[in-house]
Amino acid sequence: MKSASVIKFRMSLDAPLNEPSCRPKGTDWPDFCRQKHPEQAWHLLNEAYASGGGTIEPFGEWWPKLADDPEFDPKLCFVAIDRETGRLIGFAQCWTSWFVKDIAVAAPWRKMGLGTALLRAAFREFKSRGAHFVDLKVEASNPSGAVSFYRRLGMTAVT
Repeated sequence: MKSASVIKFRMSLDAPLNEPSCRPKGTDWPDFCRQKHPEQAWHLLNEAYASGGGTIEPFGEWWPKLADDPEFDPKLCFVAIDRETGRLIGFAQCWTSWFVKDIAVAAPWRKMGLGTALLRAAFREFKSRGAHFVDLKVEASNPSGAVSFYRRLGMTAVT
């Protein structure tokens, strides 16, 4: 099976992060809760990757691997909730190695600034921990527009 072409993006954190939070109206941003959010996050990732751009294992494999990984830190999981429905609508999970592992936004909430707000929250947290950069990888053929989204945020492709 041929592997997908992957682009590694980097965001420098050396400059001041002066961007406002820009959290979309109607959203709440609780701390990640191990008892409440994992299965909702898994469903959202499945929804986001359904048309391509990534894959996710069955929940019974995904969550134990994630939670037991030495780079897992629940403070590096960012969740956004639809205030009206209580549904998880945005999720970003990062590793302690200054890497964004997964990010997903529910379809009705796309192009409203939620993905930007999730990544900026991650960038601020990493910078507070002393990081000079944050990396992520994306399939070059990702159908969601992720490649152009990361570029608009100021991320640059690195080798």
